Amino acid sequence: MIVDGHQHFWDPARADYPWMDAPELTPLRRAFGPADLAPLLKDNGIDASILVQCRSALAETEEFLRIAHTTPSVIGVVGWADLTDAALGETLEKLRAAPGGDKLIGIRHQVHDEADPDWLLREDVQRGLTAVFAHDLAYDFLVRTRELPAAIATAQAFPQARFVLDHAAKPPIADGGSNEWSDRIAALAACGNVWCKVSGLATEAVWSDWNAERLFPFVAHAATCFGEDRLIFGSDWPVCLLAGSYGEIKSALEACLMKLGPQVREKAFGVNAKAAYRLAVG
Repeated sequence: MIVDGHQHFWDPARADYPWMDAPELTPLRRAFGPADLAPLLKDNGIDASILVQCRSALAETEEFLRIAHTTPSVIGVVGWADLTDAALGETLEKLRAAPGGDKLIGIRHQVHDEADPDWLLREDVQRGLTAVFAHDLAYDFLVRTRELPAAIATAQAFPQARFVLDHAAKPPIADGGSNEWSDRIAALAACGNVWCKVSGLATEAVWSDWNAERLFPFVAHAATCFGEDRLIFGSDWPVCLLAGSYGEIKSALEACLMKLGPQVREKAFGVNAKAAYRLAVG
């Protein structure tokens, strides 16, 4: 099974997405749903996808689970729930009992939008993560270089938990990269319980001037750090449309991964996502 480990659905006419307010994100301010993604998956040889949260709202998680319940290609949902809520355990139980609840595989929060770079280390957040892992869910790190020290400390605090780093922590590709990013994701990978999504990279480059060759050093560094068993392909559709089509993004990342070896590509396009999220699929 070939898996897109990271994609989104949304409809700005029905909900608020504060991160879309920037003028350059205007192309994204329309509805994107399963009917839009289905032909792209078919045309690009993708069998299934993982649907990932877009806003801090429990209602979205519930909606995504309903979508997963009726959309066979969505094999997992990384949803949102309030990590600071003392009743988080009860909330997760309700989500699991709802239609599509068996597709809930992880939780995510937009940590890089928090003012505090150490938000993950707050006592109430750490308590919430304890509840997440008690329910055998993974946790997706949505962080940049600034928040990586807190992510490292969190991965170390929960050595038996499963973490997934989204978008390789958004390396500053447009600026040529940074040693700080390189060193910090190496330290995160050394924790041993973190997988890395090679996703969202083209939108960290100059949108109108990128190619697989420009992305390759960052994919290669992630591969060096995490190894072939902990890399996961993700399109980051439809955010990726700012920089290129679904096919262009998939082809570029596939070229980068193939350059590292066919087994690296094969594992990143399915096997590793199933392991990170404990997906019960073929």
